[in-house]
Amino acid sequence: MVKISTQTIAEEIAKGIDKISCEVEDSCYAALSHALEIEDNKTSKFALSVMKENFDIAKKEHRPVCQDTGMVVIFLEIGKDVILTGELLQDAVDKEVAKAYTYLRKSVLDPVSRVNTRTNTPSVIHTSYVEGNKVKVQLMLKGFGSENMSKVYLLNPAQGLEEAKRLIVETVKVAASNPCPPVIVGVGLGGTLEKCALMSKHALFRKIGSNNPDPTLDALEKELLEKINTLNIGAQGFGGKTSALGLFIESYPTHISSLPVSVNILCHCSRCTEFEIGGEE
Repeated sequence: MVKISTQTIAEEIAKGIDKISCEVEDSCYAALSHALEIEDNKTSKFALSVMKENFDIAKKEHRPVCQDTGMVVIFLEIGKDVILTGELLQDAVDKEVAKAYTYLRKSVLDPVSRVNTRTNTPSVIHTSYVEGNKVKVQLMLKGFGSENMSKVYLLNPAQGLEEAKRLIVETVKVAASNPCPPVIVGVGLGGTLEKCALMSKHALFRKIGSNNPDPTLDALEKELLEKINTLNIGAQGFGGKTSALGLFIESYPTHISSLPVSVNILCHCSRCTEFEIGGEE
């Protein structure tokens, strides 16, 4: 058994926030650079060049890559041989998140009163238990220009996969310029309403350009990405070859009477990271 303090986890999360608020994930930077190279729409090419310049300045000067510094979303995989010590995990994390957001815009508020918490907390934490003696942390700063364009559909199974594919593409088409394209698309297929939505969010941690280990889903990802990139939305809606940098699918068995489909859209900057804490003593 390995003892890990919730304070240690929280402090590492705070370090992650400080980094990814100012630096996009490497595969995202590479994908946007490639989109810039192949684009021949002059207006869209200019927009992509500004995006890339923004990435470079943000990293060099350690400034937020976007004015929407997002809501903190965390996926934790806790090994069954880990003993968490210290205060409650949510409390420890939120205290450190509040410190991390001292110089970042605080956007979290009560949904009824609309009063800002002034700390960008509480964080959204999803926990699962796995084999091992480590804690794996996947951290995302999720902006809501893109989050607001996301959708969940509960289809009649008779509508089938073709309708699911149509709705995935249609969701990106309707979103148009609102989520600051070129976007990154996470898709959840199956499960229940909440499981489907959770998968679509978690799928966004995949590296752009990586293959899905399931050959059927991999082929489906490529098919959908190709269709989305024929929509001519382009960078910031100016038209062009690249409307989406990547599309990733996670699936789960579902009930015989339903076909849940969730589409979670991420803007052109992927502020994601992952790391592990613990291991052999």
